[in-house]
Amino acid sequence: MSSLSRELVFLILQFLDEEKFKETVHKLEQESGFFFNMKHFEDQVQAGEWDEVEKYLCGFTKVEDNRYSMKIFFEIRKQKYLEALDRHDRAKAVEILVKDLKVFASFNEELFKEITQLLTLENFRQNEQLSKYGDTKSARNIMLMELKKLIEANPLFRDKLTFPPFKNSRLRTLINQSLNWQHQLCKNPRPNPDIKTLFTDHTCAPNNGARAPPPTNSSIVGPIPKPAGGFPPIGSHSPFQPVVSPSSAIAGWMSSTNPSLPHAAVAAAPPSLVQPPTAAQYLKHPRTPTSVPGMDYQSNDTEHLMKRIRTGQSDEVSFSGATHPPNIYSQDDLPRTVARTLSQGSNVMSMDFHPQQQTILLVGTNVGEIAIWEVGSRERLAHKPFKVWDVSACSMPLQTALMKDAIISVNRCIWGPDGSILGVAFSKHIVQIYTYSPTGELRQHLEIDAHIGGVNDIAFAHPNKQLCIVTCGDDKTIKVWDAVAGRRQYIFEGHETPVYSVCPHYKENIQFIFSTAIDGKIKAWLYDCLGSRVDYDAPGLWCTTMSYSADGTRLFSCGTSKEGDSHLVEWNESEGAIKRKYSGFRKRSLGVVQFDTTRNRFLAAGDEFMIKFWDMDNTNLLTTAEAEGGLPASPRLRFNKEGSLLAVTTSDNGIKILANTDGQRLVRMLESRTFEGTRGPSEPINTKPPIVNALGPVGNVSTALASPLDRPDRIPPQVSIVSLGPMDSSRTPDVKPRVTEEVDKVKSWRLPDIVDSAQLKALRLPDTMTTGKVVRLIYTNSGLAVLALASNAVHKLWKWQRTERNPSGKSTASVAPQLWQPTNGTLMTNDVSDANPAEESAACIALSKNDSYVMSASGGKVSLFNMMTFKVMTTFMPPPPAATFLAFHPQDNNIIAIGMEDTTIQIYNVRIDEVKTKLKGHQKRITGLAFSQTLNILVSSAADVQLCVWSTDGWEKRKSKFIQAPAGRSGPLVGETKVQFHNDQIHLLVVHESQIAIYDSKLECMRSWYPRDALSTPISTAIYSCDGLLVYTGFCDGAVGVFDADSLRLRCRIASSAYIPSSPASSSVCPMVIAAHPSEPNQIALGMSDGAVHVVEPSDTEPKWGGLLPQENGNLPSIPSNSALNSQSSEQPPR
Repeated sequence: MSSLSRELVFLILQFLDEEKFKETVHKLEQESGFFFNMKHFEDQVQAGEWDEVEKYLCGFTKVEDNRYSMKIFFEIRKQKYLEALDRHDRAKAVEILVKDLKVFASFNEELFKEITQLLTLENFRQNEQLSKYGDTKSARNIMLMELKKLIEANPLFRDKLTFPPFKNSRLRTLINQSLNWQHQLCKNPRPNPDIKTLFTDHTCAPNNGARAPPPTNSSIVGPIPKPAGGFPPIGSHSPFQPVVSPSSAIAGWMSSTNPSLPHAAVAAAPPSLVQPPTAAQYLKHPRTPTSVPGMDYQSNDTEHLMKRIRTGQSDEVSFSGATHPPNIYSQDDLPRTVARTLSQGSNVMSMDFHPQQQTILLVGTNVGEIAIWEVGSRERLAHKPFKVWDVSACSMPLQTALMKDAIISVNRCIWGPDGSILGVAFSKHIVQIYTYSPTGELRQHLEIDAHIGGVNDIAFAHPNKQLCIVTCGDDKTIKVWDAVAGRRQYIFEGHETPVYSVCPHYKENIQFIFSTAIDGKIKAWLYDCLGSRVDYDAPGLWCTTMSYSADGTRLFSCGTSKEGDSHLVEWNESEGAIKRKYSGFRKRSLGVVQFDTTRNRFLAAGDEFMIKFWDMDNTNLLTTAEAEGGLPASPRLRFNKEGSLLAVTTSDNGIKILANTDGQRLVRMLESRTFEGTRGPSEPINTKPPIVNALGPVGNVSTALASPLDRPDRIPPQVSIVSLGPMDSSRTPDVKPRVTEEVDKVKSWRLPDIVDSAQLKALRLPDTMTTGKVVRLIYTNSGLAVLALASNAVHKLWKWQRTERNPSGKSTASVAPQLWQPTNGTLMTNDVSDANPAEESAACIALSKNDSYVMSASGGKVSLFNMMTFKVMTTFMPPPPAATFLAFHPQDNNIIAIGMEDTTIQIYNVRIDEVKTKLKGHQKRITGLAFSQTLNILVSSAADVQLCVWSTDGWEKRKSKFIQAPAGRSGPLVGETKVQFHNDQIHLLVVHESQIAIYDSKLECMRSWYPRDALSTPISTAIYSCDGLLVYTGFCDGAVGVFDADSLRLRCRIASSAYIPSSPASSSVCPMVIAAHPSEPNQIALGMSDGAVHVVEPSDTEPKWGGLLPQENGNLPSIPSNSALNSQSSEQPPR
């Protein structure tokens, strides 16, 4: 290929990699032979994909090319041969010897003979040279080291191991430049040109036959000077504005003053070309590290962050802008009517509505107290005066600060992503984290000595799918803390003044943090140690906060200058430029203006003793609300998630709740709500996580910290705290006295708990046979019977009869079924192994679609039974290894996937009695199999807690992943792991004693739930309901949890006392397996550890589990993935 062709291939490779066309990337690498991707090669070798390894290598070299190439192929084929011998697969070993290794005999006949003799050994390690051969994994790693040396020494790979140092998205950049030049050189330029296709050159037709003057400074002949990092200047006639010099204050979205990392100019996303003549265009300058270990290309996710967060139709030049939905809201949707007035008793500094419970408001004040309000009933549910939890654990700078001046204010309080945790940032050093549990407790969780001076902001984020706390402070740093133990994970330094606010966010799989400082500098950080990726100026150059719209697609900031000029703007993320600036502020604001967003449509800010509203797509003021007066000059405000309520601070230390029509209806409904029960006693003494001191002694603190006078919005009134103990709360006489000092039992959002047999319908199925525990349990597909397999290898079948009480004949807890047997009294009993008793063997069962046959095994042969006669039709697969799981192919009942005790999965054709293929990828016995007919895949799980995805077309392995251990759990996970596809055939339920989790088809964990609170014992089993809306989960204490399948939020808990008759031994009995009825989503059958089977349904008065959760009960909190505190992996935008 020519040099130009070679460079084009590199550009295409980079583009394909950025767009995640992984298979196409590697195919092009192989076919072109221009770039050998060492990481891809390593992955193939470690996975043992030998055919793919050789196919990829053949794009660069052949066996006979040179001695290096010969040695490379020999090592690969030798390893493949030894692995076949290690598996005792002699036939495969002979095939490899004849087809693959014989080619080397002509070069070294003695070596080939020695290799052949390995076939005669029981264990090839008896050969002295191979005596140190370990397991397969370590052997592959050792071979890889040798292969890498050979490849690097091979002259055929010279200049093919390093990808050219392209700037990010270089192909897009070149196309962007080309399109810009076409418009610049157009004979009839338009103010707003449009390009319909890339496949033809652009021309603008003359307007009314008139010809526009040609470009004044564009010369087709002769070179045009090109500014560093941008396109050539364009004349005043052009619709594109001149590029701003890098020396400008906002020279680029990605510029930086750090000389240690090079700058690289990267073009924006291709233009949508709808820019008005007055819009300014800036080019960004991303900071690209010269080398980052482990990267396939320089344009991986971490490096082209700002390339991958393009959203929204831009006024700037942008190809791939997605238009925002049309405005479907009116001014009537804005909450402008005062619905409630709350008296806090001290100046409110921060507020935040619960992310799920729409009327729960968290409040922090200037005297360091926090409160939780139910705004509908006007009840203060919780109150925590400021107190250092452990003074002895405080750093010396904090102790000194407290001794000198005990005035402490809340700077920010915020709920965690799902509302099960909240954080409070104080004006001196400290961050306090509380847990807010479904059982109604607000408990101390973490106290972190986070910053020297004030902690100015706090937020929650999910880097690496782990819940973390992000803080910033007067010490000019941003820090990230583990939300479980409080350990510091990252510290970001680079601001020259105190950091005022943080805004964590994510786009696709890229996590980042925006930060603002009081000098107006805005920076962006990835979770690494490579410095800030962004350095530009916010309008006003002073106190600024940033926030995304609720859907995470649009970025806004609001700030006030020292002179009192306020600026509310929307940013173009792909350009790093201001997209639009909203008008309507007072010339000289009397404080730092605060703002919030709602419904992906409206903006609100507090200014001029009122609330001002804007439509996001219109820069002009939409409307205002004075809230019946009494507001401060710059009131603080906060929308609830639905946008139906707006909390606004008042001048008399109170809060007004503004509502729209929906909000008024909501608070009226809650007004008469009563709280049941009484509050709990004081919090018992238990061990709290210690206060975290991440900073050492500091010499001169005062010089590094900003004066409080620099930030008037953070100046609390002079209220002295005389001690570090609880404060006197007598200043709030209007509040109902329902608060204890340590534990606040919040009685709203109470979880339905079924503890009595009168609350449900339960039936223990009649059973005259004495058997062991129930190990497998299924309904027939017709829903007319239940089939159980006990640990003694005996099956039991219960059938419901048509009666007057049960005319349908379907299974029900209201009518007892018959324990059915053929007239000859035959028992349906599995074959058992002589080596292992049935009680100690893994059992498995699968039912044909027409309910005629059942396939089953209990450690011995797999048996096929006739369900009518209980006769054994056939047996197959004698152990060892024993079958541990069975699954029928969804499209062919003759094909069965059989999980084995030896870690393999055998694809077996019953009709011809033949194993089609063996799938290998697990390290321990198979415990779960699930087919997806939609995706044409089989997902397997095993006792090694690994999930594997196999294609049902060619049975090749697509992906594997280990399930994640709950945060704080010591030691690796082991034990049975089960899988089940949702009705959509895309989402996957994964069950382990430590968790239930929902995964997508790419094995990404979407959300998970870990045992805790009232359901704290290990999980024994779980299954989807037939409609896919619920997940039934059994626990080792006998309880059953009913969860929403979509969110994994607990709907209700069924205690064992509700369905097990009272007996002394009942406390040790638990459901070993749960079966879901095939057509009744609220009916389940429980197979118990004592051999009993119970059918359970909701009561007639409450037809669904957990009932129809009333709106006043809100949503029960779930928990983020990978957190011991929380169970839902999906994260809401934290700001």
